[in-house]
Amino acid sequence: MKVYYFSEFPYHEYSDEESLKYPSIRLTFPNSNFDPPMANQLFKRYFDECQYVDELGYDGIMVNEHHSTPSCMNASCNLTAAVLARTTQNARILLLGNILPIHENPVRLAEEIAMIDVISGGRVISGMVRGTGVETVSTNVNPVENRERFEECHDLLIKTWTTPGPFRWEGKHYNYRAVNPWMVPIQKPHPPVWVPGTSSPETAEWAGRHGYTYVAFLTDVDVTEELFGMYRQAAAEEGRETTPDNFGYLLCCYVDKDPAKADEEARHFVWRMGATTRAPREYMNPVGYRSQASASIAARRTVKPLANQTYEELKENYHIVCGTPDQVLEKLEYIHKRLGMDHLIMYGQESKMSHEATMSNIGLFGKEVLPVIKDW
Repeated sequence: MKVYYFSEFPYHEYSDEESLKYPSIRLTFPNSNFDPPMANQLFKRYFDECQYVDELGYDGIMVNEHHSTPSCMNASCNLTAAVLARTTQNARILLLGNILPIHENPVRLAEEIAMIDVISGGRVISGMVRGTGVETVSTNVNPVENRERFEECHDLLIKTWTTPGPFRWEGKHYNYRAVNPWMVPIQKPHPPVWVPGTSSPETAEWAGRHGYTYVAFLTDVDVTEELFGMYRQAAAEEGRETTPDNFGYLLCCYVDKDPAKADEEARHFVWRMGATTRAPREYMNPVGYRSQASASIAARRTVKPLANQTYEELKENYHIVCGTPDQVLEKLEYIHKRLGMDHLIMYGQESKMSHEATMSNIGLFGKEVLPVIKDW
């Protein structure tokens, strides 16, 4: 099994009391609470942590982006990835990812990803995402068009990478007289494509039809099995055979020799489950953003939303895995056997977890857990 380290590069340096005055920390929490010099120091430590991940032999580093929220400082995952492309040597750079529906220029996006692939020597994994409802609202994109913009942007990206230019593109949302970027990826026919999901059957089925790696993000194991099954069925209908390489799973993880210390540090992940998800429905799920089928799956997933689960419940449901190396290995082995995936995204830092605690987690996982699970 391959392991990818992940941090959202959070900014949790504001007063929680101040944030509670607003409906959410997303979209409408005033950016006057942002301190650029503080963010400068945070970026430095986050990049140092990623370099340590690379030195320890993790298979990759995942970066993402969100907008109008302190939960993720990455305004562009491509900017973060470009830094990692030069400062790391071996780890794959997993962009999970670029929010396709909010992009107005897919050709430039194709160029940017190709440039990162070239700088890194062919280490990019190009994750493509629909984004949260907040991204749709904050960029003034019609939520009804989210999926069709996603799919057309994807189609244009793939053609840009695989078809010698110049060529013409006439679509519903994008039109170009000449597509002929000078910058193309090292990896042929194009960088691997991954797709994340939390509840949407359409996303799982779309990924299955294309044969892309599908990664479940903080979903219950039962729901994840169902989504993986939808992927397999869609793949079979296209005559594709699935393997463990087609599946990945993301969970929060903290490892320490002292289980009490691991438990203490892992509580930082509760911020991700609660404070960062608190928002009116129209922020996270604007009308038209989600299909009826997706809403049905989401309702089952959120019979008890992550924000309403206790810390102990989050651990019981494998959203948070923590403990000694042996305890963590036991839990990861269960998930691996249950889901049969080949990729694990180890969400290893969140909220106000210190640099020292994060480096300790990365180090112990990398030295005592990673060597074992690489052979699974």
